[in-house]
Amino acid sequence: MPLDLLMIAALIVGILIGYPVSFTIAGVATLFAALGVLTGQFDFSLMGALGQRVFGLLTNQVLIAIPLFVFMGVILEKSQIAEDLLKTMGRLFGRVRGGLGISVVLVGALLAASTGIVGATVIAMGMIALPTMLASRYDPRLASGLVCTAGTLGQIIPPSTLLIILSDVISNAYQQAQFEQGKFTVDTISVGQIFAAALFPGLLLVAIYCIYILVRAWLRPEDAPAMAQLDEPPSLGTILRAILPPILLILAVLGSILGGIAAPSEAASVGAIGALLMAGARLGASRRLIITGTAALLILAVAAGVAPVRLQRSDTSMFDYGLGVAYALAALIGFVAIAASLRRSLGAGALRPTLTSTMTVTAMIFATILTASMFSLVFVGLGGEERIEAIITAMPGGAVGALIFSMLLIFVLGFFMDFVEITVIVLPLLLPILIIMGHDPIWLGVLIAINLQTSFLTPPFGFSLFYLRGAAPKEITTGQIYRGVVPFIGLQFIAVALICLVPAIATWLPGVLF
Repeated sequence: MPLDLLMIAALIVGILIGYPVSFTIAGVATLFAALGVLTGQFDFSLMGALGQRVFGLLTNQVLIAIPLFVFMGVILEKSQIAEDLLKTMGRLFGRVRGGLGISVVLVGALLAASTGIVGATVIAMGMIALPTMLASRYDPRLASGLVCTAGTLGQIIPPSTLLIILSDVISNAYQQAQFEQGKFTVDTISVGQIFAAALFPGLLLVAIYCIYILVRAWLRPEDAPAMAQLDEPPSLGTILRAILPPILLILAVLGSILGGIAAPSEAASVGAIGALLMAGARLGASRRLIITGTAALLILAVAAGVAPVRLQRSDTSMFDYGLGVAYALAALIGFVAIAASLRRSLGAGALRPTLTSTMTVTAMIFATILTASMFSLVFVGLGGEERIEAIITAMPGGAVGALIFSMLLIFVLGFFMDFVEITVIVLPLLLPILIIMGHDPIWLGVLIAINLQTSFLTPPFGFSLFYLRGAAPKEITTGQIYRGVVPFIGLQFIAVALICLVPAIATWLPGVLF
């Protein structure tokens, strides 16, 4: 068997054995580089490009947003804001047959848009919503599938780490495809375009899940009954206190990116500070101080953009000095509110685990991307890129056949590999060929994002399944969790089919905004 194919097989075996992913990727790349040199199939001078790839990764402005979005999601989960949201939505919809399941999906969507962290969402809902659904006599399989699937919405509804990494890969592939077509004035794909493209498909998935729950509750009332014992419905004030902060955070982050006001890293900074202020208010800091500090920072952001002050200029007037003092005062008020939130979060034991989780997740993602660069370099040097291109172009059905084959390949790999590994190892090989064949890169990115989201649900290594297994009550078996996600995997296929039939679901919004 050729070395390039053996290399892929060795990677999958190494992951299945259980070795740490980053070390497996780097080890397999090193081993096959050596084998390639010994057999004369690999030019070792190609490894000289590795330093340039590492430097490009470390200076990538897009990927800087990842740790900030991770921090935003983890601090919201550790400060129990997600718990308040779940309980409020459960009381709001629990009287309707299937309503508790709908509340889980809607909360999953809200948490997805404000956190983007699958693990935090699944664990939170597994510990809070799952026992409530079981107490309301929900079918354990439906309840487990709902929690797993709603938690994965954090991968398709922006902002999410998947979409950030995917946008970088798609942009590089799009540029490569244009170069191969002889175009040297190339266009790029931004994170904002991918976020805009994924927004409606993410909401489409939410609608499909809700329709499925309502239909199943109507056909099989015993699977999703209304809650028998329920407190009084929450008041409007309670609902607003639970829902309004995450919605405002979503508008601040996504609005600034989609509106072209801020870069992804800048918007992620806004999200991280906003989540920290929300956590401080939730954990006991002075609400008046937090609200005042938040308002001061918002005013400062808007005013500094509308009327910037440059005090170093020789023609600075007294009015400019007055504006400078006002801006400095607003910044000071905001700093005091941030310091109070940090103090409360640290005192409540939420800040330390948040920072630890942020560093752990960020290190895992960047280590995987870094070692994947080495893997792809060796794989291409062994002739793997030409082999993949030959396989795809030989598919019957032309561009459509190539797309179906690629989607099936990604789906099957999702059974064994993490979304980061698939994104940074496999997609750079597939995407340029598919784009050259005529597929729209943004539309293609959305289809792949939903496919990669499905990898969180597919046994044996679906991460949502593991997260829920760790958080679920003892009466929930692993078999019930696996069987529970099967209908939702089918719903994912329906969403992909709809986006294939109506590409405007993914392409209309980025076309309008960008």
